[in-house]
This record gives sequence, structure tokens and C-alpha cells, in this order.
Amino acid sequence: MGQKINPLGFRLGTTQNHHSFWFAQPKNYSEGLQEDNKIRNCIKNYIQKNRKKGSNRKIEADSSSEVITHIEIQKEIDTIHVIIHIGFPNLLKKKGTIEELEKDLKKEVNSVNHRLNIAIEKVKEPYRQPTILAEYIAFQLKNRVSFRKAMKKAIELTKKADIKGVKIKIAGRLAGKEIARAECIKKGRLPLQTIRAKIDYCCYPIRTIYGVLGVKIWIFVEEE
Repeated sequence: MGQKINPLGFRLGTTQNHHSFWFAQPKNYSEGLQEDNKIRNCIKNYIQKNRKKGSNRKIEADSSSEVITHIEIQKEIDTIHVIIHIGFPNLLKKKGTIEELEKDLKKEVNSVNHRLNIAIEKVKEPYRQPTILAEYIAFQLKNRVSFRKAMKKAIELTKKADIKGVKIKIAGRLAGKEIARAECIKKGRLPLQTIRAKIDYCCYPIRTIYGVLGVKIWIFVEEE
């Protein structure tokens, strides 16, 4: 039986960094984790809610779809710094959006003794991020595009980014079949057992009318 490990956790401290930077006493550690989870969920829900308002426009591969790659949280004595890394930050650039998001976060987080500081960073190469590719595949599948066609198109999008290898795996009731199965497509190298190899990974659920499909994407960026 194969022993599997998350590629990101496997490389923590070498090619992968933590997304939360703060210190807490052991008795307050669980509260800090729950606070981080509330902040991330609040931001993601806010993006999703505002995307639905403008859902009448189609989202294509090269259009502006607001997809968060990751959220960094840095806590100081009296300030919480939240850095949102996003592929196409058109929605968050609108006037008054940051202020509205700050109000929502203050309701979720006990910010009596803390000041919130929200910053937005645009990802330089969006199609180098597995989360953005997974979102693209999800959009295609929800629009009844063949899963093989969606996977191949996602592989083609990675040509715009400087990567050495990519692997996409979809599992579930593909094409509405009664028996669930997994399909995989790979291009280039993917040295999962090499710790110095920088690999980005994401696991993304897609809800369809036939059930939930699971998408896993590995991207081999570079080797240090």
C-alpha cells in the first residue's frame, strides 16, 4: 500500500513557506488557528458573493476571474496584516471594496485590541498557480465541456508560464457515469520525492449535478 504525503507539507522549511506568521502561548494557540481560519473563510466568501453579482458575464481563460491563490496572515502586538495573493484583482481594485471587506473581517474577528491591515498582491504568472487552473477546469465542467478537453486546455495554459512539468488528476463520476473513476494527464517532469524540487499543489472540489468531483494539480516550478 503506497504511503502518500502532501507535497507542500513535505517541503515546509525548504522550498515551501508557512502562510501564517505569528507566535502564541500553547493555551492560546488553538484560538489563533481558529482566527486565521475565520479570516480566510470571510475573504473567500466575500469574493464568491461579489462574483455571483457579476455572473452574467462569461469567464474565459484570459478574462478577469478573481481567484485567490493563498492568503498570508502576519500578526503583531497590535496589528494583523492580511496579504491576499490573487490572480486577477479587478474586483478588489474597485473603490470602497477594501473598506467593505475590512468591516466584514472586523465582525468575524475580535479586533478590539488589533488593527487590521489588508494588502493585495497580484500573482505575476497566474497560470503557474494550480488553484487558478483548478478554477478554470471547474468552470469548464460546469458549462458541460468534456473533462478531457478541459484538462488538455489547462495544460495548454501552462505554456504561458515557465514551468518544467504539470500533472492533473480528476476523480469522481466523470461524464455522469454511474461508476466513479479517475483520469490523469501529465506533461514534463514531476519529481515528487525530491525535496529541493519546488512543487505547487492543490486539491479542489467541484460540485456538479452528478456529484462532487475531486481535482488534484501538481506543478513542478523549478529545482533549487
